[in-house]
Amino acid sequence: MYKYIIEDLRHVVPFNEPANLLTVGTLPLKIHQENLFAEMFPRDLELRPTLRSRDDLAQVKGQSIVYRDNLWFDKDFLSYFMDKARKTGRACRAAFDANDIAYKTYALPLSTCFESGKDRTGNAIYLVDLWYFPEGYTADVMPIVVPSEARQIGFYSVPDFMSMEQDRLTHYPPMRALISIESWVHVYFAAIICSNFARASRLDHSIDHSVALNLQLLWNALLQQKQLLSITHPRVIKVGKNTNIHPTAIITGPAEIGDNCSIEAGAIIDNSTIGDNVTIDTGCVLKMSTVASGCFLPFRASLYLTQIMENTIIAQNTCLQMCVVGRNSFVGAGNTFTDFNLIGRKPIRAVDIEGKIREVGQIVLGGAVGHNCRIGSGMIIFPGRMIESDVVLFASPQRRVIRDTVEFDESDHLYVKGGPEVHKRFYPRADEKLEEDAAADTW
Repeated sequence: MYKYIIEDLRHVVPFNEPANLLTVGTLPLKIHQENLFAEMFPRDLELRPTLRSRDDLAQVKGQSIVYRDNLWFDKDFLSYFMDKARKTGRACRAAFDANDIAYKTYALPLSTCFESGKDRTGNAIYLVDLWYFPEGYTADVMPIVVPSEARQIGFYSVPDFMSMEQDRLTHYPPMRALISIESWVHVYFAAIICSNFARASRLDHSIDHSVALNLQLLWNALLQQKQLLSITHPRVIKVGKNTNIHPTAIITGPAEIGDNCSIEAGAIIDNSTIGDNVTIDTGCVLKMSTVASGCFLPFRASLYLTQIMENTIIAQNTCLQMCVVGRNSFVGAGNTFTDFNLIGRKPIRAVDIEGKIREVGQIVLGGAVGHNCRIGSGMIIFPGRMIESDVVLFASPQRRVIRDTVEFDESDHLYVKGGPEVHKRFYPRADEKLEEDAAADTW
């Protein structure tokens, strides 16, 4: 079987990188995709020349699978689509129901890649850039609607003035997930809601419907003398090699902790995912969050529904709620990323990949920090704001509250003698990179 990839070169702000290079969960998106296809097609899946858009589909030859490289999908979504597609014996394209609550809530906001359409019964659907061709390209393509089978789960109860029309804040973790990564918000949805939240939902579903799993977990709980969600078990708490966990640390599953990690005294980890070589120091709290490999959290750092990419430091007493932080960054002590508009009760807005400010559909949402950033101490960042890659923010009386998105041109290091030489820019915007390439060609 052949594999064709439609390459999406658009940069996702504030990271200034194409989506396939961004870390979603603990792996870059392109590695996540490769792992899924290698697991599903372990024998032969030959990579063919890269496609630039849907217009290039006519180049597809033989039995092939084609997908856009900014798509994040889980194993259950891909398996469902491929099983249904192969049984039809026809060319097929993945789709989802326009009224499916999980896709409507997480996949559609801020997205531009989905095509609207109709199924055979006239129901509204959205077509996804994921195809299966049994005998090469053909224009006669059958949509395969993949249901999310999401369940509504409340993640905390709040007073009426905060939840607006809702009686509590809820999420819809899907059993089958798909996100087009075009914004930092999509990274948050994919890594937290469609991964950690969905993993907990799947475990609850399995416990409700499997007597064998119930007995197995109960037996392990008796042997380890722990509560059921605190046992070491592949479905509950999975711990990697050479990882040290202090006896006073509290870990509640489902959770995954990688190799060579250190979890220090008093740390609290609940339904979170941790990569390799991570240090979680004394008194840190991680609730439904993901920390990629090589990160360091000093004492009393707090993460709530937050994604941290690799090799980043979140300093002491800093609180991030529903945020995304890029790789190789430093967030100083005592920073607070707020997640709720205090006046007006308006839904949070964010920037899409085309630079337009649009509603996200979330009542509460934090902010985003790009790659290679350095943020001083004691700052307050408003909901939905972004700090672009390579930005340095000094703690000063003049800039303690971040009311607007901070772009690279506003970075404090640009106005300090020797600053640009010491702190290099590694992640220019797409148009700036094109200008640099053009200058190099002229030279």
